Amino acid sequence: MEEWFHYPLLIFVGFIVGFINTVAGGGSLITLPVLIFLGLPPSVANGTNRVAVVVQNFMGGAGFKSKGVSTYPFNIYLGISALFGAILGAYIAVDIKGDTFNKILAIIMMIVVLIIIFKPKLKTEDLYEKITGKQLWLGIIAFFFFGIYGGFINAGLGFIIILFLHYVNQLTLVKANATKVVVVLIYSLAALVVFVLNDKVIWLVGLVLAIGTGSGAWFASRFSVKKGDEFIKSFLVIMVVIMAIKLWFFT
Repeated sequence: MEEWFHYPLLIFVGFIVGFINTVAGGGSLITLPVLIFLGLPPSVANGTNRVAVVVQNFMGGAGFKSKGVSTYPFNIYLGISALFGAILGAYIAVDIKGDTFNKILAIIMMIVVLIIIFKPKLKTEDLYEKITGKQLWLGIIAFFFFGIYGGFINAGLGFIIILFLHYVNQLTLVKANATKVVVVLIYSLAALVVFVLNDKVIWLVGLVLAIGTGSGAWFASRFSVKKGDEFIKSFLVIMVVIMAIKLWFFT
């Protein structure tokens, strides 16, 4: 990254990605190719991207909390479980390339779309939060495995987390998003440490990208609370379709 205009480009891309990741997910499918295009080796791009992910989710969590939206301590329990998975996932993150992997992920994204569209709608007034007992333990187990994937590459995981929290724990989409950003913050910190210890992080690039992602996340978190579940559902469908098409046809 020797050109001066690379840095404002990163801030601009980061803002868009911060918004996308906070409301839906899949933003790393944008930032990783951008970082690689700018000259970073894939493993270094993967590690450097975690700096922006950490800042983005910290700002997103702060934004949701400023609007009074939180699921504490439920989000912390899930985050700790995902943290242990993320450490394992980060250690096996030796190569983020592979057409077969991208096509499998594209199929997963389309399955997510079908679930969003055809799953019986849960009306907000009918939702009864299930964040204790059996549902809590089910979440803890599931988020350990989510953490493994999150530590490995993280791209597209936000979609799955939101749907799990909405349909298994019956959180509103706004609360599911608020929970997601805290969980991702916790496990991303662990993954970042692993990448740092293995010299896979370029701090200047990561922090510049983080300026954008943090700003986008703060704006998105407060904006999504104002707009509510219908906005998030529509945004989810649009983003999942776009990401699936990109993965299948443009890798």
